[in-house]
Amino acid sequence: MKLSTSTQASELVRRRVATGVTAAVLGLSVALGSGLAAPAAAVEPANLTGIILGVGANETQRTVTWYSSADTAQTLQVSPTSALVNGELPPGSATFDATGAANIAASGGFNRHATITDLKENTAYSYRVGSEGNWSPTYSFKTQDFEGDYDFLFLGDPQIGSSGNTLKDQAGWEDTLKVATAANPDTELLVSGGDHVESANNESQWNSFLAPDQLRQYPLVATIGNHDVGGKAYEQHHFTPNTDRSAPYYDNGNPAGTKSGGDYWFIHKDVLFIDLNSNSYNPSQGGGGDAAHVKYVTDVINKHGSEAKWKVLVYHHSIYSPATHSKDSDNKVRRQDFTTAFSDLGVDMVLQGHDHSYSRSYLIKNGRKADPAEQPGATDVYPGPGGVLYVTANSASGSKYYDIEKPNAADKDPNGVGPDPLDPNKHWFNSVENQEHVRSYVKVQVRADKLVLENLRSGTCAAPNASVEAGSWCNNTPENQPVGSIVDKVTVHPYHGDSQSLQVNVPNPAPGEFGWTIDGYNGLVDLGTAKERNGNHFEATGRINPLLVTDSRRSLSPWSVSANVSDFQDAGKTFSGANLGWTPYVLDGGAGAKASDPVASGYDDKGKGLSVSRGLGSADQGHARGTARLGADLDLKIPDSVEKGAYRATLTITALSS
Repeated sequence: MKLSTSTQASELVRRRVATGVTAAVLGLSVALGSGLAAPAAAVEPANLTGIILGVGANETQRTVTWYSSADTAQTLQVSPTSALVNGELPPGSATFDATGAANIAASGGFNRHATITDLKENTAYSYRVGSEGNWSPTYSFKTQDFEGDYDFLFLGDPQIGSSGNTLKDQAGWEDTLKVATAANPDTELLVSGGDHVESANNESQWNSFLAPDQLRQYPLVATIGNHDVGGKAYEQHHFTPNTDRSAPYYDNGNPAGTKSGGDYWFIHKDVLFIDLNSNSYNPSQGGGGDAAHVKYVTDVINKHGSEAKWKVLVYHHSIYSPATHSKDSDNKVRRQDFTTAFSDLGVDMVLQGHDHSYSRSYLIKNGRKADPAEQPGATDVYPGPGGVLYVTANSASGSKYYDIEKPNAADKDPNGVGPDPLDPNKHWFNSVENQEHVRSYVKVQVRADKLVLENLRSGTCAAPNASVEAGSWCNNTPENQPVGSIVDKVTVHPYHGDSQSLQVNVPNPAPGEFGWTIDGYNGLVDLGTAKERNGNHFEATGRINPLLVTDSRRSLSPWSVSANVSDFQDAGKTFSGANLGWTPYVLDGGAGAKASDPVASGYDDKGKGLSVSRGLGSADQGHARGTARLGADLDLKIPDSVEKGAYRATLTITALSS
């Protein structure tokens, strides 16, 4: 009999870039947008407006998009903020030629964009757009460490103009971004749930949406909502990376329609984000429908899923929300089309807007509650294979709120909106539902072995709160919770199954410490912190999670447990698993268990270490029946030529008995 246990020692690492940046020319290359005509040269001065910082293809990139009143040749200039002289960018600042096209008539003028690449980590940058003698004001942003933990903020439906008072909607939107970034100054992304404005081509509403300075300081992950589609302004204001604008993803592929948006993806520090234009869902209108989006997500995950630790989808139309849109026929179709595919593909979280209320689903697998015993409002959840968390964000501006709908007790359709058996006042699919008519935002903490999600109040019943100011009710909980208080919080612990996952973070060589970070939660093995030794290698030690061996057979046949480790890998970077050795031992005797011989790290003896199968423990013929616990101390030695990163390997444990 042969029992095989795969222990995934997954390891996250992409190369960090050195922080030592001089004030001279930066080694930055230009990434120009595709599919848009290059601007014609002209001499008249241009009025530069609508400047917004966007996300790039990874953490080393940022995209800047803006409007220009004239069709002139323009550039984006960037410099480390530390190199500014009297607040001005110095000569020799990195320069990127912009590209773009004419706006539609309703918008007027022209749009431009350029993408910065090869940014350095932990660096403050300043930038401006325009041309010599005709520059915009200078704005600033900063990069964080390109490895490890980070936070991002998810913002639902500003929908500027939907209250009927654009300036009041703007005030609420500005206040939410001010409150959220003040409380989380090192957040790395602002993620939109869509519906930036009420009317797709209303530039007055777009000006109010773009008013907050935070949109020039933190990169926005733009999402197209149903109020943004139907016009070009969304696309003119947001240039997104890796965007597929073919018919199935582009305004439903309707040849007679005005197209904007598309599906796109990017990776930011071990999270693969996939952003969908969920307005394209109906094949009868000429597009690819939900099947096309599922194919897009499948293709992206198959090609790039191994490059990230987490998979997060973002799209506008919430399929598990508590208000009126949960009953929409198109969302019922999406509940049928999306959910099994997302479970099968290992998606961790889906972020949505559209319903202007907050909800956090139970873990959903294949369109059903993954664990019927999961309790409402649980603060720790364990997805298991296929469990997906769906989150709907409330209004970030206060322009419009939707009240929570009562579940339909007569609805027995598994894709319907029936009640939760554990709480008949909620829908079956939601763990938490909340509506106070108070502005809020969602904070997501990305950690080595968990995601922590919080829904936080960014306002109260008081102004700025345009919907309430216009007469809608407000009930900011009986305790009148203040700005910054928590509506909901949950920690998502990933599934390791029968595996043990080892993670190692490799820093730059000396000076400094070679650090290992291991989170022992839910099967992840803690190897401690590595130190540089003798100026030529790094060392770290730890121990595997104990293995329980039970033998109650009457035959008393021999058994053995062995293991081998794969190469440690981070995307295209690797080092040999031969560098890992161990010293086995018996923690609790029984079943005749005896420890196998130690195996040296291949760094010491030029051998193969654990890269080939090695014994952990065994028992001879005739041993007593019983139970044993086997362990092993791990010894990992890495040459200092290995590039910095967080590497993962798979430790496969095999039990043999005759």
